[in-house]
Amino acid sequence: MSQAGSVAIVTGASRGLGEAIARRLVADGAHVVLTARDAAPLATVGEDLLMRRPSPDQQVIWMPVDVSQPAAVQAMVGAVDTRFGRIDVLVCNAGVYGPKGPVEDVDWSEWMRAVEINLFGTVLCCRAVVPVMRRGGSGRIITLSGGGATQPLPRLSAYAASKAAVVRFTETLAEEVKDAGITVNAVAPGALNTRLLDEVLDAGPARVGEAFFARAVQQKADGGTPLELGVDLVAFLASSASGAITGRLLSAVWDDWRTLPDQGERLTSSDVFTLRRIVPADRGWPGV
Repeated sequence: MSQAGSVAIVTGASRGLGEAIARRLVADGAHVVLTARDAAPLATVGEDLLMRRPSPDQQVIWMPVDVSQPAAVQAMVGAVDTRFGRIDVLVCNAGVYGPKGPVEDVDWSEWMRAVEINLFGTVLCCRAVVPVMRRGGSGRIITLSGGGATQPLPRLSAYAASKAAVVRFTETLAEEVKDAGITVNAVAPGALNTRLLDEVLDAGPARVGEAFFARAVQQKADGGTPLELGVDLVAFLASSASGAITGRLLSAVWDDWRTLPDQGERLTSSDVFTLRRIVPADRGWPGV
């Protein structure tokens, strides 16, 4: 899964999964642009990666960017395009849980802010890079989903709603750019022990609910899903090894994604790994 010579942008790259993805892409040989809102931790990661790059010819740069701000995103993508003349990979990892609690009680501005970062931030980054990728005749876009996309998450409604929207946007964008040599896929990385888990533990059962809090405590004790599983899947989708896979939501934990390039036509003609409505016939309900 060599990325030698490719140019990759990773958002939310100052910590956690985003940092791990950036490290993997650098190790695979890519020129990597790291972005995040917090300048200090972003610079720390960037400087470390610059020293660890496998080749002195590789470029590692970092830019503080709020992905929910259209002008900031456009300026960042424009700067990358000017510097490299191409963008091969975009990883939309920036995201937040948002407010925690019943939807009628949480702060509305915080609810909207979560949607701005998770959904609008993803859309804005994609809008900005697609013209560059179209010009180059290829590109690979990876968005980050999560448990909120495929099941209800009581007391985390902004996160759940925005992540479900990210997946449907991913499927829709994949259709729009399928004739341009651009693939677009979403990744569910599993239950990670990152700052988001710490937020849940700090919030407590009164805000996130007894059941969700208990699962979080257990996850903390068990170690959670290894970051490497999600990183491996993102690296696969960012490389030519993934072939023409597009418009899919893939789980790093549950899906045998390494075999998918061999499924070619079968995958293209199927709706597996996509969001779909379940109707009575799917569950064997006669006469409904």
